[in-house]
Amino acid sequence: MKILITGGTGFIGSHLADFLVSKGFKDVYVECWSGETVENVKHLGNMVKLIKFDIRDSKKVREVIAKIRPDLIFHLAAQSYVTESWKHPKETLETNILGTFNLFDSTIKERINPVIISVCSSAEYGITERNEIPINENKKFRPISPYAVSKVAQDMLSLQYHKSHDLKIIRTRLFNTVGPRKRYDACSDFANGIAEVERGISNCLKVGNLDGIRDFTDVGDAVKALWLLYEKGKAGEVYNVCSGKGIRIGDVVKILKGMAKSDVKVKKDKSKMRIIDDPLYIGDNKKIRSLGWEPEIPIEKTLLNILNYWRGKINGKE
Repeated sequence: MKILITGGTGFIGSHLADFLVSKGFKDVYVECWSGETVENVKHLGNMVKLIKFDIRDSKKVREVIAKIRPDLIFHLAAQSYVTESWKHPKETLETNILGTFNLFDSTIKERINPVIISVCSSAEYGITERNEIPINENKKFRPISPYAVSKVAQDMLSLQYHKSHDLKIIRTRLFNTVGPRKRYDACSDFANGIAEVERGISNCLKVGNLDGIRDFTDVGDAVKALWLLYEKGKAGEVYNVCSGKGIRIGDVVKILKGMAKSDVKVKKDKSKMRIIDDPLYIGDNKKIRSLGWEPEIPIEKTLLNILNYWRGKINGKE
């Protein structure tokens, strides 16, 4: 079976590549468009096939689809940072919306119909009332960032192409997926900051709002969910991928501080505050659990893995 991972050198994509290689797949094609992110899959060597293209380039996307003719596509290519989407909204919209269109359009033009796992985001749900917690797949969209708007469009394009062209597209809305290799999210920033304090690079950990409650899923559990959706998911349907549990951001800092090898002082930094930040965000995972998935990795293990990752990165620079 030929498998294409768009965004395959990114955070989730690289862990998915690890997973597929561990299952013995030989024809795993990993899309990369930025040389600096190849680091995430460098350890896999020739066990995956790197293929360079920009998801926004319709001609190149079609050439790749025509050459590989994949049986399964995990569509992860995206500008995936909320904060970055405020700085570069045009690039975010082009990558996430036009890139998705290019992928679907190419499969139609090449007369193939692979299973496509379209990886969307819980950010689509946006503003949430307390009576809507836990958030299930039927909640109304109230997106509050350019990134969230772009993922709503990807989600709806996925549904439209399934309905209009009978493409075998399964949608998933990932909540806060965390683990080693991720950058620019709270868990990674905290772990990196603590590793820097340990090495004397910084004298304190700078934080933003610590009162928010979030639903975190370890990337290892998330990639198993994506594979399960290929095996058991229904085309046209959408599935939340989340732990179903909330943890206060301040408690994430507390857990990481407890793992630190030195005393860590915490300092509030206004620059780390988001323009809009929901106080409570917890998902409902009943639908995907009905297929046999369960989150297995505890948050403490995830955070230790992230901290050790950043310790390794800092030691590698010295």
